[in-house]
Amino acid sequence: MAGITPAVTADDVEVDGDTATATLAWSWPVVEDAEPWTYETAVELRDADGWQPVWTPGLVEPSLEEDEVLDATTAPADRGDIIGAEGQVLVTERPVLRFGIDRVRVDLPAAAESARALAQLVGVDVAPYVKAVRASGDRAFVEAISFREDEVPPAVLSSYEDIDGAIALADEIALAPTREFAAPILGRVGPVTAEMIEEDPDRYRVGDIAGVSGLQARYDERLGGTPGRVVEAVSETEAEAGRELFRVDTVDGEPLELTLDRHLQQEAERVLAGVGPASAIVAIRPSDGAILAAANGPGTGGQNFATYGQFPPGSTFKLVSSLALLRAGLDPDSTVSCPSTLTVDGKEFGNYSDYPSSATGDIPLRTALAQSCNTAFIGARDELGDSDLAAAAASLGFGVDHDLGFPAYFGSVEPPASETEAAADLIGQGTILASPMTMATVIASVQEGALVVPTLIADYEVAPHDHTALTDEEAQQLREMARGVVTGGSGSQLADVPGPPVIAKTGTAEFAAEDGSIQTHAWMVAAQGDLAVAVFVGLGESGSRTAGPLLEEFLRAAG
Repeated sequence: MAGITPAVTADDVEVDGDTATATLAWSWPVVEDAEPWTYETAVELRDADGWQPVWTPGLVEPSLEEDEVLDATTAPADRGDIIGAEGQVLVTERPVLRFGIDRVRVDLPAAAESARALAQLVGVDVAPYVKAVRASGDRAFVEAISFREDEVPPAVLSSYEDIDGAIALADEIALAPTREFAAPILGRVGPVTAEMIEEDPDRYRVGDIAGVSGLQARYDERLGGTPGRVVEAVSETEAEAGRELFRVDTVDGEPLELTLDRHLQQEAERVLAGVGPASAIVAIRPSDGAILAAANGPGTGGQNFATYGQFPPGSTFKLVSSLALLRAGLDPDSTVSCPSTLTVDGKEFGNYSDYPSSATGDIPLRTALAQSCNTAFIGARDELGDSDLAAAAASLGFGVDHDLGFPAYFGSVEPPASETEAAADLIGQGTILASPMTMATVIASVQEGALVVPTLIADYEVAPHDHTALTDEEAQQLREMARGVVTGGSGSQLADVPGPPVIAKTGTAEFAAEDGSIQTHAWMVAAQGDLAVAVFVGLGESGSRTAGPLLEEFLRAAG
């Protein structure tokens, strides 16, 4: 009954000289939120320098015999699957081998040396694992790592049995199709941590398997169900089956339905597999906001940049700036000035190094977007009021937070502190930050002609925020201008992608590296039919040269 603490109250106390009797009411919370195990026992007390109970096994439970103790055995519930688009099974029980130290086979201090050797063999942090083994009971199995059954390194399989007390247990654990599949978002299932037990001791006990990160942790109660427990009277002297005294049946977990499309998610991860810097791809269906892919490249180090990264979006933000200027009275053919450089309060702004000279001087707004003229957008800043940029951003799903049921960053449009910040904001620098999901939402909203709110959890209700809705004319103008990026601008590599017309915007954003040097993020967003995509690379040459080929490859694979 370790870890289960009963509530005990005394009643019906009758005193007769130096003896007394009482009734004890017992209530054991065998399983959290289930009906407790309740019963009464009689106790005799004697007054010998204070009232003391007279011990009998029946003091604890009425039927308990002299050689019996109470023991509780957990029956784990079947964990619910995570389901993707069209009923695709994304996460389900898959065979694994759990490597660890069996304390029955090795005593301290030898167990600590075995733990050190096993940790080094399987590649886990040595000190924490040795500490866990030292703190374990003499009958515990202390897991070091689990491998998918078909992914155990040959060196581990051939050597672990040479370590005293090391064993491999065949088991099944909830896993995605591959180790990389949406890993930062889905999270993982594993042994509960000390922190989890401390936070919810009624639900978790040492040795339990539960969701420990990502959606697996956030929705653990739903997915994990409720474990059952059987309380038995067990003989300490006879090797015989215990007598069942109380039972709570298991309640299996329920599935969690997501909008992720298995094919598109795996294609996005394949596209990013060879990208060295941090990278991400997010794909959204504009018609309903469903997130079809949210992939993080290997350079993210397991972090969720796809939906929660916070980076300046560079010129992809000019879609927002264009909407603000359209609302200020400009149209796609309005003339704007695109000089090679423009100075604002002593800070010089310029265009990218290979900006076409043919698109400088007085040009239409549509050309300024297609060729991504920084100075044209900065030069038009006086057309906008203080809140116009933020209002346009909100109309495209940028800068207003929602609770989506998973970690999501919708971007930030903070009031600029200076004229130079205001200028930089118009080209997606300054105070502007976004996640790849944010920019996928922007291009999805342009494609749909209405605010798109992304969704990942199929049954999670998300309320749209207050915003000024796009008019049909605004949406049509934005789509025409974004189409010009492909037909005659910086996104021309997408012009021959098969299927419906592609609209797009490239982006390059400068940032200061740790060594003080100025480096660049590479972005590109595009929409084709009912698919909107954002690609981010944390360190690249430019949006068109670095992110563009990745986006093209993904669109072709998706088609």
